[in-house]
Amino acid sequence: MSSLSIHRNDTVKVLTGADRGKTGRVLRAFPDKGTVLVEHVRVVKKTVSSKSGQRTKGGIAEQESPINVSNVALVCPTCGVARVGFKTEGTTRQRVCKKCGTELPTKK
Repeated sequence: MSSLSIHRNDTVKVLTGADRGKTGRVLRAFPDKGTVLVEHVRVVKKTVSSKSGQRTKGGIAEQESPINVSNVALVCPTCGVARVGFKTEGTTRQRVCKKCGTELPTKK
């Protein structure tokens, strides 16, 4: 996959899995893998070792793990969960909500 219809800082809702029904903000998108990193979704525990030169404390830390983009849906600010369409005007390509037709903000 070369491009995604979901970008960073979009609000998405998880459709499947253990975290189904949760909404969160996209922290990072990985278009080549087809995954996104959603805030407070699919949190895993990771062991972190303490570094002697740095001031990091060792132990068990929690962090988000990527989730497949097919398992999340974009949340439109006006109508809720919706699919994303595209409208081209000249050379610009704008994301559009399929339900209500409002233009969605694009990535910067």
